[in-house]
Amino acid sequence: MTGHDHTHSHHAHDHDDRWKHDGVRVIPGNQLDTNVPSTAGMDRAAAINFARVGAQKLWAGTVSIKPDAKTGAHHHGHLESVIYVVKGKARMRWGERLQFTAEAGPGDFIFVPPYVPHQEINASPDEVLECVLVRSDGEAVAINLDIEPVEKPETVLWIDPVHRDPNEKK
Repeated sequence: MTGHDHTHSHHAHDHDDRWKHDGVRVIPGNQLDTNVPSTAGMDRAAAINFARVGAQKLWAGTVSIKPDAKTGAHHHGHLESVIYVVKGKARMRWGERLQFTAEAGPGDFIFVPPYVPHQEINASPDEVLECVLVRSDGEAVAINLDIEPVEKPETVLWIDPVHRDPNEKK
């Protein structure tokens, strides 16, 4: 039986070390950076960004909105955003006069395209809304807008070939 040589040269270990501090990074939830551009009514905290981990193409963090609170109208410039609802009930309004609305709950994802004026609302009177937020750049961008919202926004349901409007006639 031939044995396999398990000794490694010292040089191989030097090579392996290059990933030690430039490889996978774990950012503990209690060490997020709250010093980020914010919008009235919400608390954002950065986990992944250029300053913290050198991320070039992503920004990720958390956002929480107090019960019954809502953000001011804003957009995120050229960035795409994904919001994942962890806890609570999110209501989004969007459009030039925030005339459209949709709701999301725990486990739901929300996609916000570039330059879309929008507003996040905590639709619950007694539970904090907690979300995870990911954006398509290592720098946070939040442009606050002065918008006069319409009184009654139009509800927009997610409709595609798989998900039909429940009110639609068969």
